[in-house]
Amino acid sequence: MKTVLGIDAAWTSREPSGVALVINDVEGWRLLKVTSSYQAFLSEQPASTARHRGSPPDPHALLAKSFSIAQIPVTIVAIDMPLSTGPIVGRRASDNMISSVYGARHAGTHTPSALRPGKLSDELSAGFKQGGYPLLTSEVRVPGLIEVYPHPALIELSAATRRLPYKHSKSRKYWPDDAPMGRRLKLFATWEQIVLLLEDKVKGVAAALPLTDLGARAYELKAFEDALDAVVCAWVGACVIDGLARSYGDDSSAIWVPNI
Repeated sequence: MKTVLGIDAAWTSREPSGVALVINDVEGWRLLKVTSSYQAFLSEQPASTARHRGSPPDPHALLAKSFSIAQIPVTIVAIDMPLSTGPIVGRRASDNMISSVYGARHAGTHTPSALRPGKLSDELSAGFKQGGYPLLTSEVRVPGLIEVYPHPALIELSAATRRLPYKHSKSRKYWPDDAPMGRRLKLFATWEQIVLLLEDKVKGVAAALPLTDLGARAYELKAFEDALDAVVCAWVGACVIDGLARSYGDDSSAIWVPNI
């Protein structure tokens, strides 16, 4: 059996980060746990609708909690955050390669800097490396840490011609001529599409991520989105293990994208 810990990592510790754990057993890949923050993942309490808070990531605690859930060590840690074997001071080869391949489909990368994600990225990489998870940039050696990016992953998952419009904060930009409820209905339809596509790859996603109420507050929508992105990250890690992904970058940084 193999497991993947997927993390939709916020670029600052003030914002919450989604976390998902998947396992591959005799039934294929299935979801063990998904939450909208580090604290919720580490907690023994059931999921709630309370506002999730940001906190600094603790790689050791995340790995230990994952082991307690799956009863086997994590095989791959897949993180949506710029990572590198050296200091990040600007755009990397991995950013440029992804933007070259997916930029025309509106899925180019944001430009990282020494400030964002800066120290947070350095500490995540160092913490997982100390735990036995070095950053993988080309060859897949497990256990290991990989960088992923949900937008191109979802393009491949859905065979879309451009990035999927699933970010709540950008719904007005996606559908500027629609009324607020119309935009929300279209957003929920996109979320439902993504959940069903992921369910086909990782069992248990649909049960773990029921759509929120149409009248949900903004922070509840963001929490759903963070959890969804964490599952996408974990699925990309599963693809890497299954030999169904490729890396874009160089020896210092690489972004892994499914090739299915």
